[in-house]
Amino acid sequence: MSPRLPIGRRRAERPAPAARPSGPVPVISVRGVRKSYGEGDATVHALRGPDGPGGTPLGVSLDVEQGDFVAVMGSSGSGKSTLMNILGCLDVPTAGRYLLDGIDVGHLDEHQLSLVRNRKIGFIFQSFNLVPRTSAQAQVELPLAYAGVRAAERRRRAVAALTMVGLADRLDHRPNELSGGQQQRVAVARALVTSPAMLLADEPTGNLDSRSTDEVLGMIDRLNAAGRTVVLITHEDEVARHAKRVLRLVDGQIVADRRQGPVPGPPPALADPVGFHRGATRPDHQRPAAIGGRP
Repeated sequence: MSPRLPIGRRRAERPAPAARPSGPVPVISVRGVRKSYGEGDATVHALRGPDGPGGTPLGVSLDVEQGDFVAVMGSSGSGKSTLMNILGCLDVPTAGRYLLDGIDVGHLDEHQLSLVRNRKIGFIFQSFNLVPRTSAQAQVELPLAYAGVRAAERRRRAVAALTMVGLADRLDHRPNELSGGQQQRVAVARALVTSPAMLLADEPTGNLDSRSTDEVLGMIDRLNAAGRTVVLITHEDEVARHAKRVLRLVDGQIVADRRQGPVPGPPPALADPVGFHRGATRPDHQRPAAIGGRP
């Protein structure tokens, strides 16, 4: 685990943190998080959680352990994009507390948040977000350049990441020379190259054909099987089937939390490939043994 970032100026008065329990620190720990827009009668609670006494929203609470693979589902307006933006440190909650890999991000200023995003989160977007007229290797080097990594080390790590996703022979190719599936693999390599605490994938197969979708999901499955924590935002049931845990949001609150496979060990598609493709998975106690923690 990389060293903790310095704690910046507090944005709001918060209660003193409780004593940390023994055992591994969750990659994500969310407590009473709410996100609201507007004021008074015009207030919209994009993320509200269950109602407390008097109808006051209590906020969303959620833990994600190291090595888990969580799919967050919901229709338009359900709050899943709001939750993703908060988990990705792209937005701040109106209330509540969020710890990412043990760091209370609510205490960080904008510069420190950018460091957290660079070091702790690997983003994979639906639209790939690749830089035009830039080689695959240079794309993957970008987050390392922002982190101040020396050129020779950047090249070594970028080549290793692209090799991991099967693009060792495409290092010099630009986005317009790659298929959609290959572009998304470049995006996955870029997300991995900083060895983040979490991969945050927002509809990663939304712009892909069925074959490329299978390739990208298979890659994410293998990364999780190797111990990488994955949070995937999707509206597709077939994509969510790959996850070990599925959360469903409606009107800004989690209405379902279903476990499809144990945290340790491979995700459903790898634990029982035949059963998975038949639309069935084995009970948890029949799944293979643990693989290990985050690489």
